[in-house]
Amino acid sequence: MRTVIGLEIHVQLKTRTKLFCGCSADYFAAPPNTLTCPVCLGMPGALPVLNRRAVELALRVALALGARVQEISRFDRKNYFYPDLPKGYQITQREFPLALGGALRFRVDDEERTVRVREMHLEEDAGKLIHTDDGARVDMNRCGVPLIEIVTEPDIRSPKEAREFLRALRTLLRHLRVSDADMEKGELRCDANISISVDGTMGTKTEIKNLNSFRAVERALAAEEERQRALLSRGGTVEQVTFGWDEHAGRLVLQRAKEEAHDYRYFPEPDLVPLVVTREWLERVEREMPELPWEREERFVREYGLSGKDAGILIEEPARADYYEEVVRACGDPGEAAGWVLSEILSYWKGESPPIGAEALGRLITAVRSGKISRTNAKEALEEAIASGRDPLEIVEERGLSLLSDEEELRRVAEEVVAENPKAVEDFRAGKKQAIGFLVGQAMRKTKGRADAKRLSRIFLEILGAN
Repeated sequence: MRTVIGLEIHVQLKTRTKLFCGCSADYFAAPPNTLTCPVCLGMPGALPVLNRRAVELALRVALALGARVQEISRFDRKNYFYPDLPKGYQITQREFPLALGGALRFRVDDEERTVRVREMHLEEDAGKLIHTDDGARVDMNRCGVPLIEIVTEPDIRSPKEAREFLRALRTLLRHLRVSDADMEKGELRCDANISISVDGTMGTKTEIKNLNSFRAVERALAAEEERQRALLSRGGTVEQVTFGWDEHAGRLVLQRAKEEAHDYRYFPEPDLVPLVVTREWLERVEREMPELPWEREERFVREYGLSGKDAGILIEEPARADYYEEVVRACGDPGEAAGWVLSEILSYWKGESPPIGAEALGRLITAVRSGKISRTNAKEALEEAIASGRDPLEIVEERGLSLLSDEEELRRVAEEVVAENPKAVEDFRAGKKQAIGFLVGQAMRKTKGRADAKRLSRIFLEILGAN
């Protein structure tokens, strides 16, 4: 038995206005039903006008995936009744989508995988149902927000692969600046189709609708994979149905029998002319493309000398990669910048913005490299700076965390430690070289971590007459 999975992924495009009207597309925090007009509500006589910016963002994705952009594509009406679809139909592309083909490479457990794309098309989003204790309410603000739908070939072989494919796609979308792809806000969501192939024969597929987190995608597919395998092992038959996923209960919920295309009564949208993408337009979009994530990862390895693993972690989020490069410019040391960002900053980075400015971190790294402050004390200052919003070097100065640079003072401390620890001195002279580490530790304690351990070690060796 072999698992076969394909995804239908919906991505909200980051445009200022909706796909076919001038209403704001920034609906998430707006009061319900305040961002609507006759066009997105489907009032009689209202005519849609295509958003050029939405097309250009969609073209970026098509080019990044290596898809073939069709010179002429066409919009269709997909007819169905749902409470949050006031027109009674959705404007989408079926017969002539914007782009065909393409693929996305990604890694699963350090193994490279490729999933092919069947097609990508433009469409409008529906409204949103809000379920409360008093019943369901409808918010039409999302009606008409531009979407692209990316349909993959059935190339995915496990629920984990599906999760990692979506992660890679989200990274690409964010680097392209076409979508924030926030799954919690519904800006990236998918429907998953899964079947079990037996003896090379494709099995009957089932669908799981509206999965809106990586965890939900993996858990829902794993549950359905287990159900189908158990059913087939008992000699049963898989029926073509659609499930929902109850994340709280961790179970599949049967919704309906699978619809076919004819159930939606598709026909060409009479109010929109065909979309023509000229070669000149497509070339301009390609010239304006941002750096792709895999190009950036290769550059980080090549220019900054990072490992592939570290570069991969940094480019997962464009804001993280941007921040890293700002820190490099501030401190001039790519390796140290990567170490601090990965080991210290990421654990504090909870929201959209970094916990501390790149310039401030760069100055702190420079102070450590120049010997003005120990790494331990720098971490302490950084932690306080993140909590208080202050500059870490101000905290270093205020709390006296900078390293002691006076040679005579360091020698005085070392002589005190030698006088106070005759047993360690005796051990050292007896050949136990590790005793020097104990003496350095005692001196560091006296100076509250403000001494340079290497300088102290040298001074102790001089005092004890060792080479």
